[in-house]
Amino acid sequence: MTRQQIASQQASRQPTQLKQQLQESSIVVAPGVFDALGASPCRAGGLRYGLPFRCQPGLYQLGRPDIGLLSITEICTAMSHIRERTHLSVVVDCDTGFGNAMNVMRSVRLLERSGANAIQLEDQTYPKRCGHLRGKTLVSKSEMVGKLHAALDARESDNTLIIGRTDALGVEGTDSAIERAQAYYEAGVDMLFIEGIRSDEDISKIMTQFKGKVPIMANMVEGGDTPLQNAQALEDLGFSLVIFPGALVRAITHMASRFLPP
Repeated sequence: MTRQQIASQQASRQPTQLKQQLQESSIVVAPGVFDALGASPCRAGGLRYGLPFRCQPGLYQLGRPDIGLLSITEICTAMSHIRERTHLSVVVDCDTGFGNAMNVMRSVRLLERSGANAIQLEDQTYPKRCGHLRGKTLVSKSEMVGKLHAALDARESDNTLIIGRTDALGVEGTDSAIERAQAYYEAGVDMLFIEGIRSDEDISKIMTQFKGKVPIMANMVEGGDTPLQNAQALEDLGFSLVIFPGALVRAITHMASRFLPP
């Protein structure tokens, strides 16, 4: 087989570009997957969705809380296994980038080569905490902007999206979260994620500032700070992507509890 034939075959197996999906009017719905087995039902069902390998990887792989216990190497290994099983787009939670701007550049390069289509970076200090837990602390806005610039510079393809996430809403309030998100938008991120939205007023302020300028991501976590809404309602509000990161593992855990003897 010639090099051109190999390249053509590889191109035909490339995942649907998330960047292209986000330009369409309908919201992208992303069920959470935690390993290659979790990705398999989505692949078998022919879903046209993004797959966020993102929420609580420590819980899934280590049986521990989402408090930054996994290394970038462990996450890249899981990502490569997921990519082997699906051609769908995958959003990966890179936490804080595992250090400073130099660490962020290495993390982005490793994840992109492992098959990630979008990489999420947040402005918490390291080690991070789940966005719906108390006791979070943040790096400065300027430090986070520098890390996002590093991520954008490090990616090999413009089709690899960089998602700028702020956890400031639960720490410093809505106005501070919007101020930080504005700085991340100006840095050039492909999508914004303001974690821990708590009210319709929060959504209104966020959409007034960003709707039509940059895709906005929503996070639906059962038992979290953000009131649960379905995908259609979130689309009507102006969100471009919604993730349901814990739903699949909750369903699996529930069925396992019913299967096993009391």
